[in-house]
Amino acid sequence: MKIVQIGTGGWGKNHTRILSQLGVLVAVCDADSQKSKEYGKKYSVNHYTSLDELLAAEKFDGAFVVTPTSTHAAIAKKLLDAKKHVFVEKPMTYKSEDGQDLAKLAEKNKVILTCGYIERFNPAVGVVKKMVKEKKYGDLVMLEFHRENRMPLHIKDVGIIYDTSVHDIDTANWLFDDMPQVVFARAGKIKHEHEDFASIMLGYKNDKVAIISSNWITPKKVRKFNAVCTEAIISSDFITQEIIIEKDEETETVQNEKQEPLLLEIQSFLGAIEGKNEQVVKAQEAVNVTKIAEAALLSSQKGIPIYLDLK
Repeated sequence: MKIVQIGTGGWGKNHTRILSQLGVLVAVCDADSQKSKEYGKKYSVNHYTSLDELLAAEKFDGAFVVTPTSTHAAIAKKLLDAKKHVFVEKPMTYKSEDGQDLAKLAEKNKVILTCGYIERFNPAVGVVKKMVKEKKYGDLVMLEFHRENRMPLHIKDVGIIYDTSVHDIDTANWLFDDMPQVVFARAGKIKHEHEDFASIMLGYKNDKVAIISSNWITPKKVRKFNAVCTEAIISSDFITQEIIIEKDEETETVQNEKQEPLLLEIQSFLGAIEGKNEQVVKAQEAVNVTKIAEAALLSSQKGIPIYLDLK
């Protein structure tokens, strides 16, 4: 298995670390020649500043695209055209139309296209998913997400909805096993060029709802969610991976062995390439998350609910 990585800044340094640990990284590419050289030397792999040069020189099976959101579509298209399996960090593209085109191209070329919705690989979320699927505490009717911290310095081209809220949009869709019918959002900016706080309400069929609150104002890092079921409330922390179940007269705490979600996510992608496991995040699911993020931005600008018809 041979894997290359496009982009090494910000969150990308963690992908490089894990791919190297797994012994599959063969090359890195970054428009910043200093970074490219630095990571090439650090992990003893070939390094490039041009994707075209990399494609001409390297033989590989799959690629990780860990670059600014605005560049995802063009980079992924080149890789898919070359019939490579592609993992794109979230969101898959800035415009959902571009993501739709990539999904069609991946299907045409019979390669995997997936997106980095990492919380699906968070062991705590996996446990909650199992509880919901088995209706251990009745039906899931409401989800509440809180994701807060200072703005990451490497984010330049998008606001909090595309960078942060998308995680919880995808998690809500996954836990409900459904797509929202309506989106309503309020967002604004205090310290940054793009929106740096947002509250999004996603309305699903049968009156089910997800409320997503995100901001880049709070100095403390918060990553929590509540799953309100008909017979209990399940609360979890994305960071500690602890789960608390509160029923009428009883509270239970579940603490599974903590694991690194990114490692599990990368292993899953590699396994899917080898045919060992199913692709977890389908390309169309990632496209739908972008469509919902677009609707949230539009709703916040117009002050009206946006109705969707997603499949």
